[in-house]
Amino acid sequence: MNRAAGSDEAPAPASPEQIRNVVLVGPPGAGKSTLFEHLVAARVEGRRPKDEDRSASTGLVAATFASGEVVVNLLDTPGNPDFVGEVRAGLRAADAALFVVSGADGVDESTKMLWRECSAVGMPRAIAVTRLEQARADFDETVASCQRIFGDAQAIAEPVQPDGPGSEVTGLVDLIAERRGEVLEAIIEESEDETLLERYLEGEEVDLDTVRADLHTAVATGRFFPMLPTHATSGVGIEELLGLIEQGLPSPAESALPRVFKTNGGAFGELSCDPAGPLVAEVVRTTTDPFVGRQSLVRVFSGTLRPDDAVHVSGHLQQFAGEQIGAHADHDEDLDRVGALAAPLVDESMPKAQAIAGDLVLVARLAVAETTDTLSSPAKPALVEPWVLPEPLLPVAIHAKSKGDEDKLATVLQSLVSEDVTMRLDLNAETHQVVIWAMGPAHVSLLTSSLEERHHVAVEAEPLRTALRETFVQACEVQGRQVKQSGGHGQYAVCSLRVEPLPRGSGIEFVDKVVGGAVPRQFIGSVEKGARAQLERGILAGYPAVDVRVTLVDGKAHSVDSSDMAFQTAAGLALRQAANESTVAMLEPIDAVDIDVADGSVGSTLADLRGRRGQVHGTEPSEHEGRTVIHAEIPALELSRYAIDLRSVSHGTGTFTRRFARYDYLPPHLAKELVTTT
Repeated sequence: MNRAAGSDEAPAPASPEQIRNVVLVGPPGAGKSTLFEHLVAARVEGRRPKDEDRSASTGLVAATFASGEVVVNLLDTPGNPDFVGEVRAGLRAADAALFVVSGADGVDESTKMLWRECSAVGMPRAIAVTRLEQARADFDETVASCQRIFGDAQAIAEPVQPDGPGSEVTGLVDLIAERRGEVLEAIIEESEDETLLERYLEGEEVDLDTVRADLHTAVATGRFFPMLPTHATSGVGIEELLGLIEQGLPSPAESALPRVFKTNGGAFGELSCDPAGPLVAEVVRTTTDPFVGRQSLVRVFSGTLRPDDAVHVSGHLQQFAGEQIGAHADHDEDLDRVGALAAPLVDESMPKAQAIAGDLVLVARLAVAETTDTLSSPAKPALVEPWVLPEPLLPVAIHAKSKGDEDKLATVLQSLVSEDVTMRLDLNAETHQVVIWAMGPAHVSLLTSSLEERHHVAVEAEPLRTALRETFVQACEVQGRQVKQSGGHGQYAVCSLRVEPLPRGSGIEFVDKVVGGAVPRQFIGSVEKGARAQLERGILAGYPAVDVRVTLVDGKAHSVDSSDMAFQTAAGLALRQAANESTVAMLEPIDAVDIDVADGSVGSTLADLRGRRGQVHGTEPSEHEGRTVIHAEIPALELSRYAIDLRSVSHGTGTFTRRFARYDYLPPHLAKELVTTT
């Protein structure tokens, strides 16, 4: 089923059992992209591997090719942690993960975190060890390290390095064929034949076909993780790794399906990886190319997708999250037909007649579909529960460089949001800023360059403003007078107010204590309306005021010139007169933050929090061994760069979540700075 040089024909699997969906994951510098290129080149006739460094890659790269009796959909993912959303999309698209570990550098923290994610969902895994030609490389130590960190990892081959560790790998020793005792025992332990291990230990010879079948079972059930040394540029280990993909990794028919519902949230019914079943597919990645147009990478879970099929498109991120996810509003739409189908091949594609259950395919003309959306039959709409989306925690305020760009910016940003579910868009009505929330600085750079290069909208960053609040800190009495006589009906209203601070979270209270009709009853509501409107607009620096009681104690009216608007204006004037630096304080938002770091980084993280005016409320062991969770409250003003700074402080081991907790007093020196610059 190899693709001939110059052929446009995509390999077509006859059944889900003939498909292998495999995603490569690993940190920058591990040789992941080089390995990917050589695996593809080994099976695609006429293709030469590109050995350029793709460590700065920002998105999934996919290739479909025939290998032996199967069709492989191979995915390469970015190593930069800013693009973990692409990695998670790759994990959803695949049925097995191939972890790429440098024999010189070992297992980094981000790889450990990804391993834990795969373990939580029982995803089958294998390990490719690279960079063995480097001077500090040590295969045996890498195997031992992986066994300590990952558990049941076993080398099923060993490198042949004639000049010793650090030299070029010239071959492999097949440990299964050589009957390496511990490897065979580990594989046979997972055999469905419960008597096989006992018979083997008693000396019975076990044929290789049985061992390889048991290896497949052990890997497919997520209980055994084979390790292979590789040297991609010389080709050593490439065939063995492809053989492992073909024979050892599971097909879609052996993989669990994600949960599927009706679009109203009800039960969809039993579903299996059956090409004859109802169509259920998911958009795992969306791209827009100025020449090709919009393309969606789609994983088909059930049924068969064909060009020109009518489909139902549903996206319900809000339904699953319980809240609005950025600009991703829930939506349901019917499309008369989808566009052409194609199999991806790195930077090109091949036309494809259909995509059966278990397959990956590029789909054109899905203009209304966003990443994580479900494609299904209009006769039986479905909704796939989306994968866990990482939370963007780096806010950046931007503005268009020109008026012409400003007019296009909102529309273009909506387009980016539909492609990238790890981006959030905040059109902040309080600060009057456009804020994009990203995963990190590399993600910000990608978004701004996409705006300029793809959509021709130039933007630049500006200082991020925080939505503050104002409140009174001492009681005072003040009179507001709106008295104007200019011929005809004038304006006349006088109101005397007592203003008092309330405990945090109390809101705004209005109390009427006028006696003797000093303010006519029909204008009491006008005073309250004017007071509330002024508090909402701000009384000193233009931020909404909170936690205040306003009491109307006295006033005066004119039988002809008093009006609703006059009393509203008088109430606002009174509050503004009452506000000064001694009576009003600024409040800042405080976030509750949970920080998960490696035990060795707890001290440096706590020291950093003290410099951010953070209040630490306690620590506890993380659910992951060797890690600690720190619970703290930190002013939002101090968190604008925390997504970047935590990586530095924790040596890349830290993650955090944040949520609004309350408002509290802003230190006077900071309040003075902010009021001055407002």
